[in-house]
Amino acid sequence: MRLTFCAALLCLTTTFVFGQAADTMRVYRNDKPYEVRDFTRTFSTDRPRNVILMIGDGMGIAQVFAAMTANHGRLFLDNFKCVGYSRTQAANRYITDSAAGATALSTGKKTYNGAIAMVIDAKGDTVAAKTVLEIAEERGMSTGLVATCALSHATPASFIAHQPSRSLYDDIGADYLKTDVDVMIGGGHKNFADRKDGRDLIAVLKQKGYRVERTMEDIAKVKSGKLAGITAYAQNPPVHKRDLNLPLSTTTAINILKQNEKGFFLMVEGSQIDWGSHNNNTTHAVSEMLDFDQAIGRALEFAYEDGNTLIVVTADHETGGMALTGGSMKEGWVRAEYISGGHTGIVVPVFAYGPGAEAFMGFIENTDIGNKIIEYVSQ
Repeated sequence: MRLTFCAALLCLTTTFVFGQAADTMRVYRNDKPYEVRDFTRTFSTDRPRNVILMIGDGMGIAQVFAAMTANHGRLFLDNFKCVGYSRTQAANRYITDSAAGATALSTGKKTYNGAIAMVIDAKGDTVAAKTVLEIAEERGMSTGLVATCALSHATPASFIAHQPSRSLYDDIGADYLKTDVDVMIGGGHKNFADRKDGRDLIAVLKQKGYRVERTMEDIAKVKSGKLAGITAYAQNPPVHKRDLNLPLSTTTAINILKQNEKGFFLMVEGSQIDWGSHNNNTTHAVSEMLDFDQAIGRALEFAYEDGNTLIVVTADHETGGMALTGGSMKEGWVRAEYISGGHTGIVVPVFAYGPGAEAFMGFIENTDIGNKIIEYVSQ
C-alpha cells in the first residue's frame, strides 16, 4: 500500500510537471538558448550622435525576467547598467494605451488614449506635437522605424504621423509620405496599396526614391538609400511564423542609417510581446521577448564599436499583469499567470547604454524619456 501510494504520488508529480510544459498558454520552454556577449566599455562623451530607442510593447519586468529565465539566465539586457522605471499614465487615464504611451516617448508630452502624436492645447484644441523623428529630420539626421506590427499601428505611427485616433490606419499610412524617413520596416501593406480612397502609395514611395521590398531576403539586400520593407498585408504573424526578422531588420536599418555623418535616430519595436500578454499566452509573449532581446543585441554590437550611440530600451506600458509562478534557469522553462487581458498601470523598466545613459535612471515619467532623447537629437 505504501509503495502504491508513493508510485501514485510520483506519477501525479510527473504528470503535473509535464503538464506545465505542454500548456503553452502558461509555460514556455527553451531548449536552445542563444549566446549573450559582453559589451562592457566606457564612453568618452555624454552627448550621443546617434540614438536608438527600442520599445518592447507591453514589456514589464515580469516579461523581461521570464525571457531571462527561458534563456537559461542571461539576456543582452544584462549589458545595461543604467536602469530606471517609467510611469506610463496617459493624460486622461491611469491605464495608458499604446498610442498615448508611444506619443509620450516620441514627443515628450502626455496625451489622451488613442491619440497619434496629437495633444490637447490650453484652448482645448487637438493639435499636432512634433516628434523626435521629425526633429531629427530637420537637423539633417537619418531616421528609421522598425516594428513587428503594421507600420500603421499605434507605436510606429506615433513617431511619424499626426492623427486624432489610432484607428485611422489609411490616414496614418498617408502621413508616412509627408516625412523624409529613410528606413521603414514592418507590416501593413494594405494601408499603402489597398486603401479605401484608391490611392497607390506604394507607387508614390517608389517615385520618392524608395526601394519597396516585400520579403526579408530582399530587405536585407538593401545597403543604402531609402528603404520601405513591408512584409505583410496587415499584421505580421508571431515570431516563428513571420518572414520579418527583427534582429536582421535592426542591423539592416543601422547599416543604412549610419552612413550619415550627422547621425541618426532609429525606433525599433518588439510589438508582439503585447499581443502574447493580451492573450495570456506565455509562449507567444516570451518568444517575442527573446526575439526583441536579440534585436537589442544587434544594436549593442553597433553601439559598442561606434562609441557614440545611445540605446534606450523601455515599454509603453505593461500588459496582462504577468506573474511568474514557476521556472528553472538551468532547464530554461518558465510558468506565468495573469491578472488581466488588458494593460496595467504598473511602472515599466528603462534600460540605457552609451553616452548619456545616466539620464534615464531612477523613477521617471515616460515624457522624461521623450524629452531627453529630443534634447540629444536637437544638439
